[in-house]
Amino acid sequence: MGESLSGLIRPGRPRLFSKFGPSEAEVRANLAGEASADAALALHEARTEALIEAGAETEAAAPVPRDLTAAAFFDVDNTMVQGASIIHFARGLVARDYFRKTDLLEFAWQQVKFRVTGKENSNDVASGREKALSFVQGRSTEELRRLGEEIYDEIIADKIWPGTRALAQMHLDAGQQVWLVTATPVELADVIAKRLGLSGALGTVAESQDGIFTGRLVGDILHGLGKAHAVRALAIREGLNLKRCTAYSDSHNDAPMLSLVGTAVAINPDADLRELAKTRGWEIRDFRTARKAARIGVPTALGIGAAGGALAVLLGRRRDRAA
Repeated sequence: MGESLSGLIRPGRPRLFSKFGPSEAEVRANLAGEASADAALALHEARTEALIEAGAETEAAAPVPRDLTAAAFFDVDNTMVQGASIIHFARGLVARDYFRKTDLLEFAWQQVKFRVTGKENSNDVASGREKALSFVQGRSTEELRRLGEEIYDEIIADKIWPGTRALAQMHLDAGQQVWLVTATPVELADVIAKRLGLSGALGTVAESQDGIFTGRLVGDILHGLGKAHAVRALAIREGLNLKRCTAYSDSHNDAPMLSLVGTAVAINPDADLRELAKTRGWEIRDFRTARKAARIGVPTALGIGAAGGALAVLLGRRRDRAA
């Protein structure tokens, strides 16, 4: 899929079809969403089969009647996890000598810029699209999952928002599916979902062949419209009624996903999402301390400009040293 897309999209070519057709970004977002739904369900199925083979009583783990047409979708960064999951993962990679500490500092600086301005930089987006995840090129998907499990236990486990975790459990107790939706690589996002006992995760899909990463993305980083496409694709595959579904996020960038479902909830919202939630009558939950909540004017979401561009800094540095 990744190779066929690269043949369609060329630098400087704004649209793939007529001027009334889908834009390059829309095509990438749709492809990313479809790939994310496929990957999420494949990982979910593999996990279920592993439990069955191990003799686990899956029904005992879900004693309540299943609600087959409703589900909840949770953004990860600043919604389920305090801070940015990709930074936490990068910290773990620094400890394992994948990157230098100076690279991590530059990575963090990219995010500070986004949090202060709340704006995406087109150069960062383009750079991130081409370079994100290239550090795993030639490595196995299993290695990335193993690293994700180790780093989750070491760093991320202590950064789960208890209030958001309780909301997720509320949906589970009602017999509903609960999915994470994030720009984080799907293998890492699935680790978080597994550790939290959730149904699974929709995340960025890196192309792989025979279990080995090629270093290319399928479509694009899962963000904005891509998240909405992923949720819609999964809903179709699972027979969900989106009007009965709920979505949670901290960022106005997730407005497409929040607008897609029957119930939208702003969690630890940035200034723009807080305003949008008030306008549309969406519920607002803020689990930050009083001091942090007072700084609501500073956007708290990790956008694609920060994620793509900052991660690209790390990836580029590692590739330069390997050359």
